[in-house]
Amino acid sequence: MAKILIAGGGVGGLAAALATARHGHRVTVLERRDSFTELGAGIQLGPNAFHALDRLGVGDAVRERAVFIDELRFMDGTTDRQVQSMPLTGAYRTRFRNPYAVVHRTCLYEPLLAACRATEGIELRTDSPVVRYEQDAGSVTAVLAGGERLTGDALIGADGIRSTVRGQLLGDGDPRVSGHTIYRSVIPMARVPEDLRWNTVTLWAGPKWHFVHYPVGGGEFLNLAATRDDGATEAVAGVPADRDRVLAEFPDLGTTARRLLELGENWKAWVLCDRDPADRWTDGRVALLGDAAHPMLQYAAQGACQALEDAVVLGALLDGPAADVVQRLEKYHAVRHERTARTQLVAREMGRQLYHPAGEAARERNAMLAAMTVDDLYDTVQWLHGERDFGAGADR
Repeated sequence: MAKILIAGGGVGGLAAALATARHGHRVTVLERRDSFTELGAGIQLGPNAFHALDRLGVGDAVRERAVFIDELRFMDGTTDRQVQSMPLTGAYRTRFRNPYAVVHRTCLYEPLLAACRATEGIELRTDSPVVRYEQDAGSVTAVLAGGERLTGDALIGADGIRSTVRGQLLGDGDPRVSGHTIYRSVIPMARVPEDLRWNTVTLWAGPKWHFVHYPVGGGEFLNLAATRDDGATEAVAGVPADRDRVLAEFPDLGTTARRLLELGENWKAWVLCDRDPADRWTDGRVALLGDAAHPMLQYAAQGACQALEDAVVLGALLDGPAADVVQRLEKYHAVRHERTARTQLVAREMGRQLYHPAGEAARERNAMLAAMTVDDLYDTVQWLHGERDFGAGADR
């Protein structure tokens, strides 16, 4: 049995705690904030995420709160015309052996938190920001902001895109600012006209912008997310955005999509950031996980999914004596690196090639997508949605 320290109490950190504790280890989660909460709005969960959640023991609890989507729709945002649709029932669920769903982030986070609280061997600590680590041949020590020192057999940096653990491990500076600003709002479904209450994830693509919406909260709310490729250079997170400003950013939006955008209220803005794939996630007894290891843009809807996969693989590979921790962490990176790096780069390219083209490039995109059969679409996402092993060494 090993003692595992985890910096960060978000989705990835809690999933890692469950994954390692179920293999008999003692775990301490060190959250920098004063409570265990999750910020944000809607999130999409592919079949690979549900497979990971099932292996963490919380799949059914998340399913109870999820909205199971009928299809992914890709629309031309300036003409209101449907370009393509990928059905997510029937043959999709048969092929990928799990549903595609959307949830509010808290509906994913709270089951993970409840499971951690109910699991013997997991300690959850707030007001415990990790500012650096020290290690020797036999242990690693997390040093907290107040000077407290906690020693264990491994330290997992799951402390987000601006990870302090990563800063020491890699020293690669700030995240890359994408130049894309996303505006988010969640509104009661009762305010949405009945003819617009679609059980779909719908994406309206336009020149240097796109708009996505889908139901969350068991269908009681509608999640709105509108993104503008505006060349933003300063990273901001969750700052209030004036409604008139949001509407003015999307003047070319077609009639139907604009009806939905105009329903938004209490908008908040984020400037999206990511990083290039890193060649190294480990330093002896220290390893990175989730956004600390491979932050990605939202265009592939896989950020949380990949963090959950990381956790499952990490837990499986740490199923062994504490003396082997260094080698097992190195194997974890070797198993996960290629898949997550591909997902990071694909997410970037989806934004560039699918979501934001203009003019002739947009027409070529529409023609390419429209020519695809349903089987073509399923084949395209097979490598993401169909993965069940998450890499060698992960228990099935």
